[in-house]
Amino acid sequence: MKILELLSQKLKYWIVLFICPIVFSCSSDNSEEMVNILGQIHKANFKKENPFYPEAELVFFDSMVAVSKNEPYKNFISEFYKANSYLKVGEEEKSVAILERLLPIAMAQFPGNVDKTLVSLGIANLRLAERQNCVNNHTTEACLIPIVNTGVHKIKTGSRRAIEVYRQILSRNSSDYEARWLLNISYMTLGEYPAMVPPEFLIPNLDKDMSDVSVKPFKDVAPLLGLSIKNKAGGEIIEDFNNDGYLDIVTSDWGLDGSMHYFKNNANNTFTDVSEKSGLSKFKGGLNIMQTDYNNDGLIDIFVLRGAWMPDPFGKQPNSLLRNNGNGTFSDVTIDAGLLSFHPSQAGAWTDFNNDGWLDLFIGNESKSLGEMHGCELYINNKNGTFTNIAAEAGCDVNTFIKGVTVSDYDNDGWQDVFLSTLQDTKVLLRNKGIQKNGKLAFEDVTHKAGLGEVFRFTFPTWFWDYDNDGWQDIFICGYQFDRSLSNSLASDLLGLPNLASKMYLFRNNHDGTFKDVSVEAGLNHSIFAMGANFGDIDNDGFLDMYLGTGNPEYQSLVPNKLYKNIDGKKFADVTVSARVGNLQKGHAVGISDLDNDGDQDIFTMIGGAYTGDAYNNSLYLNPGQNDNRWIKLKLEGKTSNRPAIGARIKVTFKENGVTRSVYQDVNSGGSFGSSSLRREIGIGQATMIDEIMITWPATNKKQIFRNIKSNQFLKITEGSNSLEEISLKTLNFEGNNKTIPICVTPVAKVI
Repeated sequence: MKILELLSQKLKYWIVLFICPIVFSCSSDNSEEMVNILGQIHKANFKKENPFYPEAELVFFDSMVAVSKNEPYKNFISEFYKANSYLKVGEEEKSVAILERLLPIAMAQFPGNVDKTLVSLGIANLRLAERQNCVNNHTTEACLIPIVNTGVHKIKTGSRRAIEVYRQILSRNSSDYEARWLLNISYMTLGEYPAMVPPEFLIPNLDKDMSDVSVKPFKDVAPLLGLSIKNKAGGEIIEDFNNDGYLDIVTSDWGLDGSMHYFKNNANNTFTDVSEKSGLSKFKGGLNIMQTDYNNDGLIDIFVLRGAWMPDPFGKQPNSLLRNNGNGTFSDVTIDAGLLSFHPSQAGAWTDFNNDGWLDLFIGNESKSLGEMHGCELYINNKNGTFTNIAAEAGCDVNTFIKGVTVSDYDNDGWQDVFLSTLQDTKVLLRNKGIQKNGKLAFEDVTHKAGLGEVFRFTFPTWFWDYDNDGWQDIFICGYQFDRSLSNSLASDLLGLPNLASKMYLFRNNHDGTFKDVSVEAGLNHSIFAMGANFGDIDNDGFLDMYLGTGNPEYQSLVPNKLYKNIDGKKFADVTVSARVGNLQKGHAVGISDLDNDGDQDIFTMIGGAYTGDAYNNSLYLNPGQNDNRWIKLKLEGKTSNRPAIGARIKVTFKENGVTRSVYQDVNSGGSFGSSSLRREIGIGQATMIDEIMITWPATNKKQIFRNIKSNQFLKITEGSNSLEEISLKTLNFEGNNKTIPICVTPVAKVI
């Protein structure tokens, strides 16, 4: 039997090695193998040493309580950690009961433990209040800062006790800005902010935007559509997976006991959860997911990244390439595709690095300063369903703690470059030097040469974008280095107090291979701590805005997600409060796309933390329409270039109020944590006619120009074709009225 199994394995090896390169994309279904691998890792990771398996912690500390009955201090410590484990698994009442019992013991016998007991008791009560109100009795205004209307807690005991505890903490240390922040939030949950907050502890203006700019409020319609599932931290993709023109949503949950979900847009104002039918529900884990079309078949595939944040060896988890089978199902083809590796990661990007018309894959892994190294991976597409890792020979096998990967052609030389954001002092800009004389691809580290070597702070999400519409890609990076805690850093920032936290960073492209830090003049020198983040144009003025999901695994990190509006490519205004999108729960993946086809972009965001007890409802913030600005939507299809045209450059030129303007966008999924649709949704202000659309195709660098195009259309552009295809979709009503309105499309007048 063993001989037959060995022969079978050898036969499979020779088929993959020799026959697959001849018969395109014959990679078989590795789904069961991957499910088994993930199950084995999940079982092996169930250890108390793994900080993200609190269920294992609970078992351990429960046993420690039992064996330490006759050792008062050891028993106290065991009970304390047991209470915190209860909090992580979502049993807040048990946590509160233990901590309330421990507090007088600490005061009487172990005074050195009073402060930490108070801290845990405060957050346990506040989390209990959130469980009873925001989770169990969820409303669309729950946890939105400022907390008003249906967001105000009906069950008030948890927040009342939290207020008592935080006032006690502040009486012991008036400079505890974490406690001060959480005290203000606790009052707000009761509808008593700012009036009832003690003046000496008030953080003013939490109910106002940090700018004089406002926008119309968005509305969370996720509960109406069945999208408001509770999950831990995860990724999301907004994309048309079945090629019917309507945008679907796929999500993941980072826990190896948490499933992926696939919400199919029914084009009738509803979504259907087809997770089981599609086969996606059996794939566990995935802190980030992104779309691709790795085999150029016109069907959007899914790539899942796993293992991030986990310490070694627990972070050694495989990523997954999930092939879209074209019949509503997906198959894991990771192993046969040559992509199986075991590293902690959540950051990657798909683009055509060697300009051969096929999408390649760059993965940024997490290497700590002490411990095992996990270098970057660069997988070149072999055009037959398989990939080859050339990171070492191409000079891009970087070893650092990578949290964000973004790609673009920053120097406009026709080759896609890479920028890496890290939880270490150094950032990395890798310039793609193209195919060398030896026929191989090569990268050069130009970080210092480009003026990016001075960002000596921890950072997380990052992206290339042309925020000022000058035709050159700029870089945004969000800091992720806090001073004592996220809440402490944010409160200090709001109070104008000096602190050691990192800020947001915006680097403007100087058009000569270098960048300039313009964060201060752009109004972005604030501490935000984004995880999931993305950009889009919420008001169709042609300038890219951004939504930042915030937080970290700690429960004290109740800091609001943020929406920043781009003001004419010069500065950014915080419009979070007026937009009603400032969720205090953990913000993970963000996608910004027009899901209801009404011409303005909506925001879908994954909400949820690292622990079972920190699972929370996702949100779809529906854009009400900010004005009567016009727009153009474009779906690009490559022929010589990769099929989804990732990396293509778009320039839209028009006259607005007599002034000629151009808007520049690349085809990509946006931020480095969360995936917007690849279709381009471009605002053109008050223009009714577009003078020119110029497409620069990535594989050839050839330009294709179309002229005299009316606004408010959805058009498909195919590489090399002089005709444009009109795409007619119904406008969807996600607020319960089943009325649908067709979008009117006018033919293009002239093509060059």
